Amino acid sequence: MTRPHDFGFDETAQILKDTARRLLQDHCSPEQLHRLVAASSEPARASECVWDEALWRRMLDLGWTAVAVPEALGGFGMGLVAIAGLVEEIGRAAVPSPLIATLCATYVAAACDSDGTRKLLRQIAAGLSVSLAIIDRRGSWEAEDCDVTASDAGVLNGTAWFVQDARKVGVLLVKARSARGVGLYAVDVDAAGVTIVPDAIVDLTRDQAHVELRDVVVAAERIIALPGDGARALAAAEPAILTILAADMVGAAEWQLQTTAEYARTRVQFERPIGFFQAVKHPLVDMMVKIDAARSLLYDAASAFDHEPDAAEVCARMAKSAASDAASYCSGRSVQLHGGIGFTWECFVQLWFKRQKHNEVLFGDAAHQRARLADRLLGRIGETA
Repeated sequence: MTRPHDFGFDETAQILKDTARRLLQDHCSPEQLHRLVAASSEPARASECVWDEALWRRMLDLGWTAVAVPEALGGFGMGLVAIAGLVEEIGRAAVPSPLIATLCATYVAAACDSDGTRKLLRQIAAGLSVSLAIIDRRGSWEAEDCDVTASDAGVLNGTAWFVQDARKVGVLLVKARSARGVGLYAVDVDAAGVTIVPDAIVDLTRDQAHVELRDVVVAAERIIALPGDGARALAAAEPAILTILAADMVGAAEWQLQTTAEYARTRVQFERPIGFFQAVKHPLVDMMVKIDAARSLLYDAASAFDHEPDAAEVCARMAKSAASDAASYCSGRSVQLHGGIGFTWECFVQLWFKRQKHNEVLFGDAAHQRARLADRLLGRIGETA
């Protein structure tokens, strides 16, 4: 299938992106964000889950949880290209919310075909927030790596690790293995036998937890993918998940660039703005180049997912790799070029720096993505043609 002009980023996608930017400029400015999530600088403080629930309700009123849900199930059925534009704005503002977790879970559910899937997607379209609980203790999300088991009667036992925004969502999409293979199950966070144990993480704009499941009974209508079909659904959704994370990083990197460039125009040393000096100019240009390259690969990946599924995995891994590299570089330079103030708690750049570091490793950093690309394109080492 031929890719459309401009990746398929149409007027509707632009309206969605512009609406998001205006809303977040008004309700999630850097000053507001810092007051919300960085009120305490105490290193020994307890793990927090701080977010603006009033802003979340505004996002729900705009239907943002419904953007990836098919129209037949009450959603907007928008393409990943449009959703990437929305997530760029989420990353630009570093919004603490369960939206990204919900979008990732939506793509996994949409890759399944069951009565439970259709019910869950309708609930997401109506505003339900969901997070994936699919990672094992070692940090692997591969289908065969799973610390949760499911009995034939649909009883779950075990622990799901590294669950994103677990304390903000209403439902967990849990991966569990049985003798018949991997299945996916919708579990309410307040169900009997579910215990959410917060993790201490560096990112102040998110919360993370591991979720213990002890004799959790899942009704038949909450089965999203039957045992044996879960691995296929996760593989089908992974390109979308990688693309969404890349979009968040590109948006955050753009904020880092613009904020650092503005600081370079206003901070004066030796009777000149520091942006006058080549030691500052050149890294800013390098930031811009890396962001533009990552953004091109981001929208190419989104377009491939929408229009050329056979190329989606390769394009998504390229996008996640480039976005991770851009995130790392822009994070380092944003702190460095802010000078002494850049290392302080009061400087806003720390919030984006920490979010980027968290994003880099989610579902594999740049090195991991390149290794998987090499395996896909060249074959694994030791394999014969």
